[in-house]
Amino acid sequence: ASGVRYDLAERSPEYVEELARHHVGGHLSVAPEHVSPRVLEKMKKPGIESYERFKEMFACASNGAGKEQYEIPYFISGHPGSTLEDMVELALWLKAKGYRPRQVQDFIPTPMSMASAMYWTGIDPLTMTPVYTARGLREKKLQKALLLYWNQEQWPLTREALVLAGRRDLIGHGPKCLVPPEDAPQARAPGKPPGKPPGKPKPASGFPRHQAEAHVPRGRKPPKTAGR
Repeated sequence: ASGVRYDLAERSPEYVEELARHHVGGHLSVAPEHVSPRVLEKMKKPGIESYERFKEMFACASNGAGKEQYEIPYFISGHPGSTLEDMVELALWLKAKGYRPRQVQDFIPTPMSMASAMYWTGIDPLTMTPVYTARGLREKKLQKALLLYWNQEQWPLTREALVLAGRRDLIGHGPKCLVPPEDAPQARAPGKPPGKPPGKPKPASGFPRHQAEAHVPRGRKPPKTAGR
């Protein structure tokens, strides 16, 4: 199902129950977009707590309807007001929640929007105060890499972003680290025990890892190989 205004939906349990029971076919797109309060303020969006409340309400309503379905959160990098430090905060939140988001996009300025005005002028038109904006291609890539910290292909950029943000403590094999060190004898995802080579990356999804099977159509089996 297409996205809903979760900040409005959470005000009406009846609406959420109706939504879950009759209007969602398994996946519901929602757009928290960020977790940093100062970035969300520039987006004119509520705090991440609003999304978390809606997520719990939707899960309860789906369970009450006897349906297995999930919301798919959407996140963005490079929005006016977002710094590398803010993206590190978002990456840590994603890791803590067990999310490996697929719906990720770098900010693209579009005509007639307040965010675009901030992007081009560097000023918040409502407060007339300066707004930091990542315009360089390199920094935009670094911000996006932090959203995809779990993707091994993004590890070099993620390490660079963490160093620039002053968060070398998040490079290592500890449970709170985002990426392994570059000079590790054998690169492995943080928190994984040593001794085994890294397997193929799991499919990226907007679900916690234990919910990733929601992408697999039920009742389907791989075709049998000739001779078996």
